[in-house]
Amino acid sequence: MNTTKATRRTTLALGLGLALALGLGVTAQASAGAPRSVSGKPSDNITRIADFYGAYIDAVTDEGSGDLRDALRAHYLTPAFQKELNAWEEKEHADGVLRAQNVPLAWKVTDNGTTAARTEAVVTLTWSAGQTSTLVVDMTRGSHKIFHIGTKGVAGK
Repeated sequence: MNTTKATRRTTLALGLGLALALGLGVTAQASAGAPRSVSGKPSDNITRIADFYGAYIDAVTDEGSGDLRDALRAHYLTPAFQKELNAWEEKEHADGVLRAQNVPLAWKVTDNGTTAARTEAVVTLTWSAGQTSTLVVDMTRGSHKIFHIGTKGVAGK
């Protein structure tokens, strides 16, 4: 056996043994916690709104994914709301889905009520330094399309 390979294996084994003796492996495992899971279903509007925001934030975060951003808008937003959003963006010089010029670090979607025609959700966006903002998103129950994003829902518009 090559002595360099033998030395590397011995060094690696000693390093692992030292890490285990110091409890480093146990600390890393304990801090990881229980496995996380996310679930949803396409027939649930809250799931769809959460899916949209997750994918949209990924798209605007990832470099060169403007086509995906536009495709997500086309898929999840009503055509009339897409036009309304474009006009809002022209006026405000910001992203209309996020209502901001930058991209949040995290998001959370909470059910805010359902009627026969629509579902309303509150989207909480987390920015740097732990600051948050909230948006109200309304989605049709039939077509599962977002037709409003704002600081108030359509009922309070």
